[in-house]
Amino acid sequence: MTDLRLALGTIPLGTTVDEEGSFAILDRFVELGGIRLDTADNYPFWQDGCTGDESEATIGRWLAARGSRDAVVLSTKVGARPRTPGDRTLDDVEGLSAAAIRAALEGSLKRLGTDRVDVYWAHVEDRAVPVEETVAAFGALVADGTVGVLGASNHATWRLERARRVARDLGVAPFTQVQLRHTYLQPRPGVHLPEGGHTLATGETFDYLAAEGDLTLWAYNTLMFGAYTRPDKPLQEIFEHPGTTARLAVLREVAAGLGVSANQVVLAWLVAHGVVPIVGATRVEQVEEAVAGARLTLDADVVARLDAPA
Repeated sequence: MTDLRLALGTIPLGTTVDEEGSFAILDRFVELGGIRLDTADNYPFWQDGCTGDESEATIGRWLAARGSRDAVVLSTKVGARPRTPGDRTLDDVEGLSAAAIRAALEGSLKRLGTDRVDVYWAHVEDRAVPVEETVAAFGALVADGTVGVLGASNHATWRLERARRVARDLGVAPFTQVQLRHTYLQPRPGVHLPEGGHTLATGETFDYLAAEGDLTLWAYNTLMFGAYTRPDKPLQEIFEHPGTTARLAVLREVAAGLGVSANQVVLAWLVAHGVVPIVGATRVEQVEEAVAGARLTLDADVVARLDAPA
């Protein structure tokens, strides 16, 4: 079976979804060929009563119970955990200093119950720390085998380029993974996202990825909180423009013609463009739908219709 180009978003695990349900979701994802588990050292700190340990700790207990560490690609992040327990904002977070990166990774490894992370992300930018310090600290983790590859999440394209140039100059591992918010529908240009910390993929992003050739985009919020298929989940105001009407019409036509859900077409379209979609799930059925979507192959003419609806 070919590699499933899909990552399981794990924010709900251990909180919104109890441990039994979380284990069932993880079990089914792996059973269906999934390998990428995407978490962070702060998920979900913004929920009442949560510390940010919950997602990683739940995955760690599942790995220990199943003995399946080598069957998955563990992806976690550093930089956006509040320094003060109980803080629900991103106003004062751990950041990306060398000391913060080392301390955060130690905490993540302990919660995950492992000695290595396969993909380690700079969760958000930290412009208060010299990029040389951040890049050198991440590179050292790859050099000592604690981390496999490196990613930049929610970074401006120019900051990613600068970090990669610094890595070349220092002779250390560069960022090769990129994580940004991206889906089939596109917000109005220049819109301010209501979710703090989110950064959109743009045309410039894809131009840069194509030019570099060694970068992989992981996209989050791919299914827009359920808005593609659930009447009780209306589109956010940022999508209210004529382009949305045209894209939704084609999306629904394609889904109906293929006998699949709009969610599945969105995921298949992302995969067709070389993206790794991240999909969160609170039920096993959602995992099954997402996997089927990621495995759906769209003909080139269908991709072209979706790309440029009349």
